[in-house]
This record gives sequence, C-alpha cells and structure tokens, in this order.
Amino acid sequence: MTDARLRHGRASLALSFFVQGVTFALLVTRIPAIQDRYGISDGLLPVFLAAVPILAGVGSVVTEKVVVRVRPGIVLRWAQPVVLLALLGVGAGNMLWEAALALGVFGLAVGSLDASMNMMGVSLQRAYGRSIMLGFHAAYSLGGIAGASMAWAGAHWDLSLLVSYLPAVVVLLPVAFIGSRWYAEGVSAETGTAETQGKGAASVSFTLLMPLCLVMSFAYIGDSTVSNWSAKYLQDVLGSSEQLSTVPYNVYMVTTLLGRAVGDFGVRRFGAVAVVRSGSVLAAVGFAVVAVAGGAWVGMLGFTLLGLGLCVIVPQTFAAAGRMFPGASDTAIARLNVFNYVGFLVGSPLVGALGDAWSYRGAMLVPMVLVLATLVYAKSFGAEPARYGGGHERPRTVDVG
Repeated sequence: MTDARLRHGRASLALSFFVQGVTFALLVTRIPAIQDRYGISDGLLPVFLAAVPILAGVGSVVTEKVVVRVRPGIVLRWAQPVVLLALLGVGAGNMLWEAALALGVFGLAVGSLDASMNMMGVSLQRAYGRSIMLGFHAAYSLGGIAGASMAWAGAHWDLSLLVSYLPAVVVLLPVAFIGSRWYAEGVSAETGTAETQGKGAASVSFTLLMPLCLVMSFAYIGDSTVSNWSAKYLQDVLGSSEQLSTVPYNVYMVTTLLGRAVGDFGVRRFGAVAVVRSGSVLAAVGFAVVAVAGGAWVGMLGFTLLGLGLCVIVPQTFAAAGRMFPGASDTAIARLNVFNYVGFLVGSPLVGALGDAWSYRGAMLVPMVLVLATLVYAKSFGAEPARYGGGHERPRTVDVG
C-alpha cells in the first residue's frame, strides 16, 4: 500500500477516536439527567453505572475471538454506529427497561469499539515505525471536550436528552461510517493476516501481560477519581463555589489533550519508559497537591498536573502490549482493554468509601500510591524490537475500506 493510504488510514482512525470521545462524554456528563428521566433511584443508579463497564469488558473479550476471523477495522466500522444509536436510545426511551436495554447495548458495543480502535492504532504505529498512539488518544480527548461542551449547552438550555443527543448522532454517524472506508491496518512480517494472528493468540502470556494490566487499572483508577470526585472535592473539601467546582474536570481534559498532542514527540525523543515514568511521577505529584491543597486554586493546580501526567500512560500501555506480543497484538490488546473497565469500576467506589470512612484528602493518597506503583513496572514499556525501530522497515498495510 502507498504512504498516502497509510496517512488516510491514520486520519480516519483519529476521526473514530474523536467520535468516540464525543459519544462517551455525552453519556457520562448527563448521568443526572438520565437518572431523572427514567426515575432511577440513588440505590439503583450504581447498578446501572457498573453494568456498562462490566458489559464493555464482555464486549472486549468477544472482540478478541471475533478478530481471529474478521479484521479489527470491520469490527470498528459496525461497532461505532451501534454505540451512537445506543446513545440515541438512552435519550429516546421513557421506561426503565428501555434505559437498561440501551445502556446494555452501549456497554457491549463500546467494549468492541475500544478494543478494535486500539488494535488498529497499534497496528498503524507498527507500520509507521514510530510513536503515533498518543495522537489517536489526543483526538479522543478533543472529542471529550466537544461532547462535554455540548452536554453543558443541553443542560444550560434545559434541553431533553433526545434533543441534546440527536444532532450529534445525525452528524457523527454518517461521518464515522463514511470515514471507515479509509481504514487501514499495518501488517508486519510476524502478524500477516488475521488468521495468522489467531494462531499466535496462544503465545500471549498472561504473566508477561499482567504488569501492563495493573498499570492500565491504576491509570483508570486515577482517571475515574478525577472525573467522579473533582467537583465534589473542590466544593465540599476546598470550599469553592458550585460554578468553580465544574472547572477542574474541564482543565483536566484540556491538559490531557495538550499532553497527548505532544506526547508522541517525547516518546520518539526519550523513549516510552522515560515518558511513562515522568507521567507517573507528575500524576502522583498532582494527587499530592490535591490532597494538601489549602484552597480551590491550589487544588485546580493539582488536577492540572494530573491531566499532564496521566494522559501518556494509557496510550503507551496499549503500545507496549503490541510490542510485547508482535505476533498476537490483537489478542493482547483485547485482554488488556478489559482492565480499562476494571480500573473504572474500582476507582470511584474506592475513593467514595475511603472518603466517607476516613477523609477525602486521605482518599486522594490512595490513587497517588497506585499511580506511583507504575514505576515498578516501567520496564515493561521497554524499547521496540529492532526490526520495528526507526522506520527502517518498509511498512505494509491492509486496506479494510
């Protein structure tokens, strides 16, 4: 395939990451409105919220089996419209069972989508011979900012969920589907076809993969702490106004975008190990600043540092799995992706329980320690095999369009 085809494949995949960022932000930022629309009790809400990542984990495991016969690009092409339509279903229903059905479909489809997107990202990075994964996740962060802004507008104008979601789905669904025509996947000498990858699946050692799984969980525990508790922490612990308490998450998203936008250059210059170590230390410092902050503005400084630190870890964890198992990277990434949802499930309840039983300042020290534990496993992010380094090998791609 030509270099132009490779560039088109990279752009179309970045578009899919952006669309997914918009979609996910539209869902999670309107949870109170979803609860009100369907009359979901406070006791039942955690069940609904937990069901989505659990089903997403199931979707990721199923995708591992499917890509043995069907290329990840095909899975992504059909999973993304399903996710968008499920979001629309959440906004269109009235009955509790309709919410359960729509969220269930959303969870299963988003697990397949997350796994297949990152499979393709790792594959294209291999074809490029240099770090590009952070750029894809930067597109996701940009989509998250756009989605959160759209959700804010919907809440500000008191729009119904359906009215809030419909314009986004009407625009993004055809854009994503048309963009999928240009999907391309890098193919190395080891991976070859999807069938070859299936035969290599047995070579994925869970013992070797486990350090990356733990790092993925730690990173998402940190991320879910910010997304679920930053507003409450600023208002209840640091005494900010309600309006100011909404700022930290937006700042966190912006710094995540900025960090990912330049992160690939850091990986190329200093290597993945150094970048992950630096990110872990910076994120830990951010949690420490939040824990000891005497006022809202110092707390926001801590959340800013958190965004700059955490943003590099997840993309590099996927990339490291691809390097670790070059002959079975799809299998490794699908299994690793499950721990994305493990961290999401553990993070918010953990901080809430510690905050109620102890203090929210003390609770912030727990994700700090977990993020620092990434330093123990930093060697797992080691250099790529020489045959993929420096771009000396001519990349090959598979057109899935």
